[in-house]
Amino acid sequence: MLISVVALLIASPPSIAQEKRQASAQTSKRTAAETKAHRLVLQVNSNDPATMNLALNNATNVAQHYKEIGQPVEIEIVTFGPGLHMLRDDTSPVKARIKELTLSTPAISFKACGNTQENMKKAENKEISLISDVSVVKSGVVRVMELQERGWTYVRP
Repeated sequence: MLISVVALLIASPPSIAQEKRQASAQTSKRTAAETKAHRLVLQVNSNDPATMNLALNNATNVAQHYKEIGQPVEIEIVTFGPGLHMLRDDTSPVKARIKELTLSTPAISFKACGNTQENMKKAENKEISLISDVSVVKSGVVRVMELQERGWTYVRP
């Protein structure tokens, strides 16, 4: 009889408590992966309205996707060189869209290259004002590089 009980215990599947612990551990791992913040950096270095609109479309689509599935996301659009025109108050062909996005989608932020801004100031002999809610970084290229080094996903539309 004792041998039958031991054989039954050895052959029986894991206990319900054991199964619950395993399922809980798997759920914890999955939940941690799902709630990890997604981070995207988009580079704009062209004074081309189609490229600027594509970057805004990409950012909007990514933000909307993660909002719909309840996961956090951070998106930075970094401009430098001729791409700074995207964020210039006087020359941006997408100024209205940017203003709308800064109000409606806090996951998206805009960074302007300070080096480019300074070079444009010298070349045009005037202050280069930017759209409100745009932040200036010393170097747009360095910003993109450092974000990538910290694990951000890089896309160039």
